[in-house]
Amino acid sequence: MAGDFNKGRLKRLDRRKTQWEETTLKQALDKRPERKENFLSSSWVPIKRVYTPLDIPDFDYEKDMGFPGEYPFTRGVFSSMYRGKLWTFRTQVGFGGAEDTKDRLEALMRAGGAISLDFDNPTLIGLDPDDPQSEGDVGTGGLSVSCLKDFEPLFEGIPLDQVTTSMTVNFTAPIIYAMYLAVAEKQGIPWDKISGTIQFDLLKEYLTMKCYVFPPRPSLRWWTDLVSFSIKNTPRWNNTSIWLVGPTAAHSIGWGLASAMTYVDAALDAGMDVDEFAPRLSFLNASSIDFFESIAKLRALRRLWARLMKEKYGAKNPNSCKLRIYYPASPGDLKSREPLNNIVRSTISVLASVLAGANAIDMGAYDEPFAIPSEEAKRLCVRTQQIIAHESHVADVVDPLGGSYYVEAYTNWLEEEAKRLIKEIEDLGGYIRCIESGFFQRVFADYGYRLYQEERRGERPIVGVNIFTSEEAERPIELHETDPEVELRQIERVKQVRSLRDSRRVSALLQQIREAASDKTNVMPFILDAVKADATLGEIMQALKDVWGEYEETPVF
Repeated sequence: MAGDFNKGRLKRLDRRKTQWEETTLKQALDKRPERKENFLSSSWVPIKRVYTPLDIPDFDYEKDMGFPGEYPFTRGVFSSMYRGKLWTFRTQVGFGGAEDTKDRLEALMRAGGAISLDFDNPTLIGLDPDDPQSEGDVGTGGLSVSCLKDFEPLFEGIPLDQVTTSMTVNFTAPIIYAMYLAVAEKQGIPWDKISGTIQFDLLKEYLTMKCYVFPPRPSLRWWTDLVSFSIKNTPRWNNTSIWLVGPTAAHSIGWGLASAMTYVDAALDAGMDVDEFAPRLSFLNASSIDFFESIAKLRALRRLWARLMKEKYGAKNPNSCKLRIYYPASPGDLKSREPLNNIVRSTISVLASVLAGANAIDMGAYDEPFAIPSEEAKRLCVRTQQIIAHESHVADVVDPLGGSYYVEAYTNWLEEEAKRLIKEIEDLGGYIRCIESGFFQRVFADYGYRLYQEERRGERPIVGVNIFTSEEAERPIELHETDPEVELRQIERVKQVRSLRDSRRVSALLQQIREAASDKTNVMPFILDAVKADATLGEIMQALKDVWGEYEETPVF
């Protein structure tokens, strides 16, 4: 038998397990039955009572685990992991205008956090603040940016060659990225010296968030233009953070990697070499309060990605096979009832991220269900990570749960189920076809309804929400409030920018963007010129809509 356990030992162990079940276990259950008949993970995966080598009979250490920093990277993408360098302590921030966000950003950086920017909905879908559709949303859910003059104050006094910046933005990412390059130029910093990540995962927007703009097929063209420009001009920049989206852990792996493969195929079709662009891809998923599932999920992700890149795409550079991931605590676990309980929930999730070997982590703030997190709440998120890193000693050993029968069996199951889901997508005509047909949306709707019903009936216990509830009035918490004057300030600024710029030049540049989008010319150089000339985000996006159109989702019920 292949693997680290010989056939004779497994047979003896199987007999010994049967004996244990018929004697020791039976006697215990006769006195005290188990709490429930069936134990399931958050993803409805049956959880056995105990795990042994019988659950991983074909386990092969070198093939399935290996050593940290070596293929298939199950145990981590770096050989010494946190013994050499701790994970990046991300903390999301963004609200109002640049002036509003800057103070919070600097406070969190002093506390030890890294720059990670969120943007408001108008910015995400390419609307200027004075667009009628932006009314009431400007600066309320993130940072408002519509032109270079909006962006520059945010980085005043922050040398961009000494920080790493993460920006959570997708369809307007090339424009925000161009603004970042323009700020670096003004600081006198060469583009090859800046580093960071821009999310730019367009495909996930059709499944979740729904901040899509263009139809899927021209969106892939938008993606390849930025990626090809980035690998030539900003070699230290992660040009895409692929959000692994799905209703369960297995779906997030299978669907997520199927979307990643769609990007890889698009890049290859555009003439790029896999080892040229793959090392700059990064990933995003969330750990949850389901502790062991979160750990097994990330280990399965790393292993399956490595195998796909090597076996399917023939990658020769080991860095092409390394799945580097931002693995924050899931905001979906945060509840509005008894919000201080969220501190415990997020701490458990962060610990799972650490034990899984994440490269960057953020912690959901306890007040996030109500509003943009307060400064106090976000500082606590950084402090929690620091306590785990420096006081608990869990970061002193690489992959400390590696070899656990439960973790290895769960890792194996997730990988095999993800492969099945990838095959299902291929059989249905590919990822884009599944978006267009509404397949993903239907599955999400079915799982979401099932989850809602279980929570409503108390079958999925949530402390303080559907079990152990309290009738006492909850202590009020101090919430962040966005200055109501923000929208007016942002509107006034963009109007002033339009009045002072060279309008003829801007019109000519917007036309060049339309022409480039109409053929195979890379649009990025024209985007950069337009940004420097003070063209607005909304104007640039409208020029592209004129050519590529806008996406309309078919409702799924």
